[in-house]
Amino acid sequence: MDDWTQTLGAAPLLGIAAAAIGLILFLVIRLKIHAFLVLIIVSLATALATMVPLSEIVGVMVGGFGSTLASVALLVGLGAMLGRLVETSGGAQALSDAFIKLFGEKRAPLALGVASLIFGFPIFFDAGLIVMLPIIFAVARRMKAPVLLYGLPAAGAFSVMHVFLPPHPGPIAASEFFDANVGFVLLVGIVVALPTWWVTAYVLGKWLGNKFPLPVPDLLSGGKQDHDEITNPPSAGTVMGIMLIPLVLIFLNTGLNMAGSAGVVDPEAGWVQALRMVGETPVALLISVLVAAYVLGIRRGKSGSAIEKTLDGALGPVASVILITGAGGMFGGVLRASGIGDALADVMGDIGVPLILACFLISILLRVAQGSATVALVTTAGLMAPAVAAAGLNEFQLAAIVLATAAGSVAASHVNDSGFWLVGRLMGMDVATTLKTWTVMETAIAFMGFALAWAVFGVSGLLA
Repeated sequence: MDDWTQTLGAAPLLGIAAAAIGLILFLVIRLKIHAFLVLIIVSLATALATMVPLSEIVGVMVGGFGSTLASVALLVGLGAMLGRLVETSGGAQALSDAFIKLFGEKRAPLALGVASLIFGFPIFFDAGLIVMLPIIFAVARRMKAPVLLYGLPAAGAFSVMHVFLPPHPGPIAASEFFDANVGFVLLVGIVVALPTWWVTAYVLGKWLGNKFPLPVPDLLSGGKQDHDEITNPPSAGTVMGIMLIPLVLIFLNTGLNMAGSAGVVDPEAGWVQALRMVGETPVALLISVLVAAYVLGIRRGKSGSAIEKTLDGALGPVASVILITGAGGMFGGVLRASGIGDALADVMGDIGVPLILACFLISILLRVAQGSATVALVTTAGLMAPAVAAAGLNEFQLAAIVLATAAGSVAASHVNDSGFWLVGRLMGMDVATTLKTWTVMETAIAFMGFALAWAVFGVSGLLA
């Protein structure tokens, strides 16, 4: 692809992108064709329509599919195993009962949301959601309530933390491009993230959960819901300890990365590299699964064959989630390779709007066009970095610019976003319901986060 140049103008490229998205929605929602097949078909058609070289089309499609699966498949697979062990041992039920006893039945969505905010600080969105999923399902079953009433506040918490706060890759990368101090980004990010979560994920999420009363899917339990049959269930403290293992290990990785950048430790030292490897998300989840297999299985008298059967049973239900998520990454990869993102950036680059608003709008358009929040954020930051550098902004204003760009990158999650398929399928939603709930919530997060970032930008400018 290095020697190929897109010759189509911005208008045809944007028209093709809009037609492709509309076709996906029509085929999935109206004709009820399986999303996995639709995404492959439309990815191929989009590559042809944008005149990607025929010899490169399959490589682009497979590359987008594989790069998405590289990050998603291990996390979902290991997370599903961990979730199945917690669920079938009675641990999820024990922890949900403890949550309800501590916070009260009416505050269970708040408890799950706050727990997800804490878990979401060092853990990436998809990994954190997978880890929390058995607890969300167990609480919803315990309360005989719609799954989205608990799922949306928790998923929104992971999304908000992933988008606005270092050490997640989006704000870190934007901070590098804009030469913003990560400490200021973290400080302003907390100011932006917490009220944004409260309004858009907790309050709005609860309203959407009641408006769309979906039952709890049997994704992790394999249909087993009679927890009275479980003997010798683990304590809530034991389950919480197991759930904290990936949190602690990933946070260790993050802390060592930051310490290495600050010169506190030698990043090339063998012990530092070993601990960082242990704290990589797939390794941290693997360790968690092995500990859970022993503590929730072997130590409770389960045979090796019974544990193997439990773990094997976790993979079947999530295979569809993994494949559809990968196909969503394929579609996003085709859109990026076709030059649609570059076309959008060129169109927006010359529009005379305030700098912080321009960053937000460009990030939104790139997000809508190609799906990846990180790609939208990094591309916008690279495009706008010269303008930001020339503006003579103070540290708080630079942090606000980073967060405004990050806010735009989360808006309008739809069919070209792998996260759209991940959340929708894990929580048992069809495409139409996912658009009416998850897409609405993500867009609300974007606009409220931007409003708060712009407020910080304006106030810090006046006080400077």
